[in-house]
Amino acid sequence: MHKVFIDGQQGTTGLQIHQRLAARGDLQLLEIPQEHRKDPEARRENLNTADVVILCLPDAAALESVALIDNPAVAVIDASTAHRVADGWIYGLPELGPAQREAVRGAKRVANPGCHATGFLCAVAPLVAAGVVPADYPFCVTSLTGYSGGGRQMIESYQAHDDAAGPLACRPYALGLHHKHLPEMQIHAGLTHAPLFEPVVGDFYAGMIVSVPLHLRLLPHKTGPAEVARVLGEHYAGQRFVSAAPYRPDVFPDEGFLSPTACNDTNQLDLFVFGHEEQVLVCARFDNLGKGASGAAVQNLNLMLGADEATGLI
Repeated sequence: MHKVFIDGQQGTTGLQIHQRLAARGDLQLLEIPQEHRKDPEARRENLNTADVVILCLPDAAALESVALIDNPAVAVIDASTAHRVADGWIYGLPELGPAQREAVRGAKRVANPGCHATGFLCAVAPLVAAGVVPADYPFCVTSLTGYSGGGRQMIESYQAHDDAAGPLACRPYALGLHHKHLPEMQIHAGLTHAPLFEPVVGDFYAGMIVSVPLHLRLLPHKTGPAEVARVLGEHYAGQRFVSAAPYRPDVFPDEGFLSPTACNDTNQLDLFVFGHEEQVLVCARFDNLGKGASGAAVQNLNLMLGADEATGLI
C-alpha cells in the first residue's frame, strides 16, 4: 500500500484531492493529528515518510516543503506555480506530447499544470508542434473560470455576496497582463513570445472555457477549421481524458451556447473548433478543479505509482 501525504489539504485543491483518494484501498493517506498541525517536526516526518507527497500550498510554502525532504525515495507532485518551468521537474500534462506520459511515469518531481495553462496548451501545443501555427504567432487567449479557482478568499467573497446588490457576473482580472501561468504557457507550447492572456472569473463555482482565436491569414500555410480539428483529433486519438471534436460547421453544442460547466466533476477536457475560411476559434472546456487541478494531480499520481491512469477518476 502506497503512502501519500497531502501537504496543504485544507485548501480547495487539497480537499478535492483528499476526497478523490480517501476511499481508495491501494493508498494510505498520512495525516497530521489536529493537535500537531503547527508542529514542523510532524510535517517533516510525513514529508519524508510518504511514497508520494502532493503539495497544495502557496509557492513559497511549496519551496519550503521541498527543502524539508531529504529522503531520496520520496516523489513529489507540486500543485503550486513554483516548479512548473523549473529544471529537474517534469510538467504534469501527460497529453502534451508523445513522450510526456512516460516522463511523468518515471519522475520523482512533477509540477501540476495551472488550470488556464492546461486549456491553452491542450488547444495550442499540438498545432505549434505540427507546424500549423508558427511559434511566433501573436496568440491572444481568454479564459473564463469559476470562482473556485481563486481559492478560499474568493469563494467566500462570492458565496457571501448579496444578490440584491446585483450579480457579480463576469469580471476580467490580472489586468497588468503578468498572470503567473504565462511562463508555463509560453515554454511548454514552444512559443517565441508569451500570449496576451485575459482571465475572467464568472459567478459560478467551477468549470471553465479557454478560448484561442486564430486569424488564418497570419498562418504560414493555407489551412482551415477542418484541418485544425484534424490535427487536434489525431494528436488526442486514444487519450482517456482529452478529446477533440471533429469540425462540423453547422452543428454547435448546447443549442449554440458553450457551457463552461458541462465537464464538472470529471477529469475530462473537451476541445472544439469553430470558424470559417478566415478565422478559427479553438475552445477547451473542463473543470478547473478536475483536469485543471485535483483531477490532474490524481492522474499524475496514478502514473507515478504504476496504477491505471484513470483510477479514482471519471
